Amino acid sequence: MFPTRYKDILTLLFAFLIPHVCLFAQIPPTQTIHGTVVDKASQAPLPGANVAVITTDPVMGAATGPDGTFIIKDVPTGRHSIRISFIGYKTIQLDNQMVAGGKEMVLNIAMEEIPMMGKEVEIIAQQRKDQPVNPMALISARSFTIDETMRYAGSYGDPARMAANYAGVVSSRDNRNDLVIRGNSPFSTKYRIDGMEILNPNHFGATGTAGGPVTILNTNLMANSDFLTGAFPAEYGNSLSGIFDIHYRDGNNNRHEYWGELGFNGLEVGAEGPFREGGNSTYIAAYRYSFTSLLEAMGVKFPESADFQDLSFKVNLPSKKAGTFSMTGMGGTSRIALTESDKSQDKWLFETHGEDLKTRSKLGALGVTHLYFFDENTRLRSQVYVTASAIETTIDTFDLSKNLYRWAGENSSEIKISANTSLTKKINTRNDIEAGLAYDQYFVNYLDSQFVHGEYIYHTDTSGNMGFLHAYAQYGYQINPRISTAIGAHFQYFTLNGSWALEPRISLKYDITPTGAISAGLGMHSQTVPMMLYFTQGRLPEGDYVKTNLDMDFMRSLHAILGYDLLISEHLRFKAETYFQHLYEAPVKESIPQYSVLNEGVEYYIQRYDSLVSSGKGTNYGLDLTLERFMHRNYYFLITASLSRSFYRGYDEVKRSTAFDNRYVFNAVGGYELPMGKFKNKFLIFGLRATWTGGRPYVPYDQEATVETGEVQYDWNEAYTVRFDDYIRGSLRLGFRRNISHANMLLYIDLQYRSNYTYVDLYRIDVTTGEIVKGYSMGFYPIATWRIQF
Repeated sequence: MFPTRYKDILTLLFAFLIPHVCLFAQIPPTQTIHGTVVDKASQAPLPGANVAVITTDPVMGAATGPDGTFIIKDVPTGRHSIRISFIGYKTIQLDNQMVAGGKEMVLNIAMEEIPMMGKEVEIIAQQRKDQPVNPMALISARSFTIDETMRYAGSYGDPARMAANYAGVVSSRDNRNDLVIRGNSPFSTKYRIDGMEILNPNHFGATGTAGGPVTILNTNLMANSDFLTGAFPAEYGNSLSGIFDIHYRDGNNNRHEYWGELGFNGLEVGAEGPFREGGNSTYIAAYRYSFTSLLEAMGVKFPESADFQDLSFKVNLPSKKAGTFSMTGMGGTSRIALTESDKSQDKWLFETHGEDLKTRSKLGALGVTHLYFFDENTRLRSQVYVTASAIETTIDTFDLSKNLYRWAGENSSEIKISANTSLTKKINTRNDIEAGLAYDQYFVNYLDSQFVHGEYIYHTDTSGNMGFLHAYAQYGYQINPRISTAIGAHFQYFTLNGSWALEPRISLKYDITPTGAISAGLGMHSQTVPMMLYFTQGRLPEGDYVKTNLDMDFMRSLHAILGYDLLISEHLRFKAETYFQHLYEAPVKESIPQYSVLNEGVEYYIQRYDSLVSSGKGTNYGLDLTLERFMHRNYYFLITASLSRSFYRGYDEVKRSTAFDNRYVFNAVGGYELPMGKFKNKFLIFGLRATWTGGRPYVPYDQEATVETGEVQYDWNEAYTVRFDDYIRGSLRLGFRRNISHANMLLYIDLQYRSNYTYVDLYRIDVTTGEIVKGYSMGFYPIATWRIQF
């Protein structure tokens, strides 16, 4: 006999596979919509707000209770428009929301109050799904949803790969999700997950980088989140380029729900629900395991051995008097082995010798947050968290005898213990203030060595600890219903060498018409270099090592942005932003005067150069254009174009293109859902994506010097004067979605093709012969994903 849960699963499978004989297919499938409505500035609940599903006949709806919650039962599955209204607040309309079988829709709505400037105020419906969650982000910011992350062809359910479709953003590599934002290095991109700053939430990461081939972030746990690309509000620090401000959602407090998923990000199982029936305390959790590891366990052999697993969760514990406590956690391990010792010589990268590369990485983050309301307009948010990461890499070389010899290796770890608190006060409908304080304590261990000229050279070999202090204050002022401004300042102090920065920020938005707005932003920003560079060693003639980079100052940047935003129609939006960034105090090197840290991050490994000085400069400027149709009448599209330049000056003060000076990027992504069936509960899904990017500059190898010295040498006199070919990529998505009363299923396949002009993912030189090898892997790459929720 099968347990009840197994019987349910088998019934669901038969319901999907044999719909004509299934009882579920004979009745219209329905679902429940519930959630919370709060004030956007104070986050206080709004009792008495009206929530209506306006696409049902008759209209279905409910009013929020004293705690701001609502529930609407028996809503037919499919896409619906939901309108939220409340006296004195801007009406919100959410169009084309997917109400799915087996998964209740949980909405957390933040409404913006209208300043009462006169006796009468027109309340205009706000349908802008691109508007950021953060009310202080008035420019170069947009929100993204779970639906968008899963919807875009070729995104793999990865927020970073999805964001590569946005204007001003380009992937640094095809097989990784590092992002180049407006000409800045990928290591300048920062991730915040429920307030925890995590440098690199990816599997197979490298020390100091911010990307990887597989994300640890789980989209099934995400709530609406923000992506910012310049002139950030004052609360964000230690970044020069972009911010992912990601929020995990609370679990469903109405019922237990489960899901399973199989795709590029592995085999996943998840669950959410209340701890007890009728209670408000909830959990949500998901575990993933690499699909290739499962196949290997079944005897399937792959040319490359890789496995990973990760766990993400959130627990929410509201109380009646003490506020709300929550705990967010995520962690993952990964391992990959790229070995040539088990292959024949014709399969080696170089003709004269082979390499075995093995790397392991670990990441963990755990935070506890307390949210307390002193009154409906004043809240205090406090958090303590710890993050830890470790990377172990070995590179062994061998000749025809296949005797392995250790050529290079790394064993590094970073632990950060953090505490932060912020106080937010909504003074009235026009004035909001917020102030915060944070302290991070780092504990680091770096060991990185390489065999050079007959002996091992240790680029890093240290253990240490240091502190980082942040403080900020910001003020949001709505001058009138059409003009908003945000003013603030961010302060940071690094105890390792006493570096400090005080960064003023200001932004302004003016609604010149009900559908058009201009905005502007100006801000100073600063950032530490990748942490291990502070501890990079130089070697003295007598053989002793000395740490020469400890005194490096922050890299600094001034952002200036001007934008125009137009809602052409109810569902069609045009946006243009022009920007200028002046970067200064970037580390450069006297003995290699063409070098700058601003170019690091284009490769997997960040070079450990010693004797760096903070005197380099850089300039990024460009124009970003966006034409976006939100999902309506079953189709959507996003078309972006970015025209830009990115320059730097090294120690020699000569102006050169950076490694990220692509000059132009064009993206187009779109899709169509064809409703089917008597109750329109089945959908055929079609999606397309196309990308055309200018070729990136690079530093060519000096073949003669490389052979002469026996180690890699670059032709720095030609630094960034040559470019790889343009990159062209296309993706096609075909999928199927089906809803029944107790479950929904989604199945899609992405067919991806990189042209012969694809991004060069491998550029290497044989130190014995001078032979240069370029790799153009991943020409055609199909990926399938299957998900069931019940």
